[in-house]
Amino acid sequence: MKLVKYFLFAGLLSITLHSCVVLSNKKYKAILATQDSLVTRTQTLEAQVAKLQSDTARLHREIAVLTRDMADLRGLYSVLNTNYATLNNSYNSSSSKVTQLSADLQKREARLKEVEDILRKRDEASNALKNKLQQALLGFQQNGLTVDMRNGKVYVSLTDKLLFPSGSIVIDERGKAALKQLAVVLNKEADINIAVEGHTDNKKIINLGQIKDNWDLSVLRATSVSRYLTEVEKIDPHRLTATGKGEFQPIDKANTAEALSKNRRIEIVLSPKLDELYNLISK
Repeated sequence: MKLVKYFLFAGLLSITLHSCVVLSNKKYKAILATQDSLVTRTQTLEAQVAKLQSDTARLHREIAVLTRDMADLRGLYSVLNTNYATLNNSYNSSSSKVTQLSADLQKREARLKEVEDILRKRDEASNALKNKLQQALLGFQQNGLTVDMRNGKVYVSLTDKLLFPSGSIVIDERGKAALKQLAVVLNKEADINIAVEGHTDNKKIINLGQIKDNWDLSVLRATSVSRYLTEVEKIDPHRLTATGKGEFQPIDKANTAEALSKNRRIEIVLSPKLDELYNLISK
């Protein structure tokens, strides 16, 4: 600042000398006042310039920071945009799967309802058949014959003493009478499948000629009953199957005479034809 003052003073002095005018004391003081005013204004301007330079530097720093932040935000935006696209594709895929699963679920529920309706009809038919058989076979229920329903099937169980002499596979007259009453009902129920199952106790077979063991005895008794129902009572043989279970499905596992008697039996298993259900399940 002193240098500036010297230049100003020198300038004024040069002008004064050049003009060859002798300044009065008053004019001299005026010139000095003007000089001081110029110095003050110069100082003010220099302060403003310094402040502007400081502000400019600060703004450059802030711009640099903002530029870096903008670059970071652009990078983040790019990542978010990519993630959004991925999520949107995933959402569309999931939405499509949900729609497909919902449609499949509706189909399954409709099929389940059909199956339930068919099973309900089966149970109703089985109950009606059981009631008919209980009425038709009422006279034999005191002689070892029972009628009950399990898993939608009707089981007519006849003890061996009702059908066969001891150790025999030939049906006696009392057994034929029971089977005849059974056949009257079955011939009127064409939509009933018939399975004849032979069962024995666990005592070994002794001296029964061609019958070697309990397997043989159970099978031969089942086929004897099946043959009587088809050949004598004229039940369609296509409806009927015969199997031997031997000693392996006992009703009572005790080793008492009463338990052994219960286990020696013929079970005629009756079940409504379920073609409609099988067709539905196989779709």
